[in-house]
Amino acid sequence: MTINGITIDESKFNSSQMVEICIGIDECIDVSIYADPKFTWEQMAEIRAGLENRIDVSIYAAKKYGWRKMQQIRFGLEKGLDISIYADPKYDWRQMHHIRKGLVKGINASIYADPKFTWEQMAEIRAGLENRIDVSIYADPKFTSKQMHEIRLGLEKGLDASIYAAKKYDCSQMAQIRLGLEKGLDVSIYADPKFTSLRMGLIRGGLLDKVDVSVYADPKYGYGQMQEIRWGLERGIDVSIYADPKFTWEQMHEICMGLEKGIDVSIYADPMYDYKQMRQIRFGLEDEVDISIYTAPKLTWEQMWEIRTAVTKGLDISKYTDPKFTWEQMHEIRMGLEDRIDVSIYADPKFTWEQMWEIRTALTKGRDVSKYADPKLTWKQMHEIRMGLERDIEVSAHNAKH
Repeated sequence: MTINGITIDESKFNSSQMVEICIGIDECIDVSIYADPKFTWEQMAEIRAGLENRIDVSIYAAKKYGWRKMQQIRFGLEKGLDISIYADPKYDWRQMHHIRKGLVKGINASIYADPKFTWEQMAEIRAGLENRIDVSIYADPKFTSKQMHEIRLGLEKGLDASIYAAKKYDCSQMAQIRLGLEKGLDVSIYADPKFTSLRMGLIRGGLLDKVDVSVYADPKYGYGQMQEIRWGLERGIDVSIYADPKFTWEQMHEICMGLEKGIDVSIYADPMYDYKQMRQIRFGLEDEVDISIYTAPKLTWEQMWEIRTAVTKGLDISKYTDPKFTWEQMHEIRMGLEDRIDVSIYADPKFTWEQMWEIRTALTKGRDVSKYADPKLTWKQMHEIRMGLERDIEVSAHNAKH
């Protein structure tokens, strides 16, 4: 193929490359510089754009530069910048971009023109230089870009960033220390890498609210525990009763809620109770019922719930508070008491709760359950017999389906 006296072997180029060559020929530029199949069409476009702007494209017309890198070098040449500081394939195009931007701004880009810095780190150093701060405190590849960002923000606000400009703090911890410094707080109380950023935030918040954070500013407490102690302090509650790492934050919450309601939490402020058990005891105390009937730690919280519900409704469930009854069995007994039936017929742990249900259902309808109130029968057999009795059909235990 010959265009304007220039012969091009089309078989060596794809359609996009041919378009770039044709555009160059039409613009009367020397396409021989880039009419080479080793260049992608994007690289050709960058070389062509340089030729059109009459810059020395030989500086970047090389396969080792991707088209984005070529573009950054071209932009620099067009601005008359000393691109030798970044015209090196060891930089990715984003790094080149930030070095070029620094040169455009007239700052000393050599401070960060080093491939050991990521482009994000370069961006933070450049931003600091543009704002005329001493970046030497953080222009170190040991800091992540996010850590650099926090240090830069502190310096820009005139803070003593040296307090937290240390690798031992992650960026979130740095942020908490910086925010404390901005408010003039004594950050030494929590500027310790043993505290997570979330825990630092709780201590900082406590300082802002003017509570005695020394009560919970201790790495032995988790975030949730700190939160419950702070919550109590803010409400003027005597947190000494539960400010102990032996309690989970959920247990602390139940004790704190009890204290706020003015009840005697000493009854359940013991780690032998899980927080759900504590809650059932607390509910009982708030309702002013006799909780002594269900405070045994061996009772599950579901069993406690059933007993508490029965007591609240004025039912005498004292004979059936034994842990040998599952909470489902207790439920069936309680429902029977509410229906005012003789629960002694089935209130025996030998019956499963499903069997109890079959017996209770019949009793509430005034049926005679003597024919199947036997734990040897499965609940399905009981069901068959009960349904037969309700239909006036004689179904013996022997004939009931297994």
